[in-house]
Amino acid sequence: MIIIDGGRYDVDVVSLKRKADFLDKYAERTEDGDLKRELIGVYFNYELKFGPGVDPTEYGRLWNKLTEPTEYHQVTVPDCEGDYIFTAYFSGIADEILLKKASRNFWQNLTVTFTAKAPART
Repeated sequence: MIIIDGGRYDVDVVSLKRKADFLDKYAERTEDGDLKRELIGVYFNYELKFGPGVDPTEYGRLWNKLTEPTEYHQVTVPDCEGDYIFTAYFSGIADEILLKKASRNFWQNLTVTFTAKAPART
């Protein structure tokens, strides 16, 4: 179960990878080799892989949300202490067809990256 912009999507998450990316305002080495940097913050970014679309309607609803031409979305993902809610943009959205049965199409290997808009830690 994933929540995007307050809507729940009943598509299995088979993989959830979390990264903590450190973003610098600047990072420069001086002539003596010392590193000078100013940290903006730590951004929590996620890569999700969803299970096959057992229910093509629900899967299609998720696909439509992920590909919606909106700059940012509020997403809820699992965290060490329950759920983590943050604002992110989506990228790297891809899937592949699994099966075509009559007029219904079943998809698999849907992946998406959620990149945080603001730092989780400063």
